[in-house]
Amino acid sequence: MATLDNLKFTTAVKARHQAPVVGRRNKLGKKLWEQIKLAEAELEGTELNITRLKTVRDVDGTRKTVEVPKRIKPWWFTSEQGKVCLTVKYGSAVLEMKKGLPSIELANREQLVSTLEMVKQAVESGELDKEIEAASGNLRLRFKR
Repeated sequence: MATLDNLKFTTAVKARHQAPVVGRRNKLGKKLWEQIKLAEAELEGTELNITRLKTVRDVDGTRKTVEVPKRIKPWWFTSEQGKVCLTVKYGSAVLEMKKGLPSIELANREQLVSTLEMVKQAVESGELDKEIEAASGNLRLRFKR
């Protein structure tokens, strides 16, 4: 027991449930991480290799899990003026970062990674909780009958 005497014990336990707002932040943060990796790969001229697991049936009917490449669509596009515009999406809904302004204008593609990292930092600190909640509510309304 002399080895365990060097450890600091506490009464803390892992929470069973997390708040819905935290789950939404984490979901958007994960998607922003994917967009950052996609932008970095595009700037380097390489392919993005993110995979997901998919269960499929074999020819003889047995089920097996295989890794398939994950399709990630970029959230940026080039405007008519030649500027790069970035939209932030929660599910299929575009978040309005400011009232009536759904996209962020960038001078060039080199600013994509730093801008996405700033947005990710804002999401993790809770600055976009109202916008995420509004988008989540609108998406949930579509599923009700």
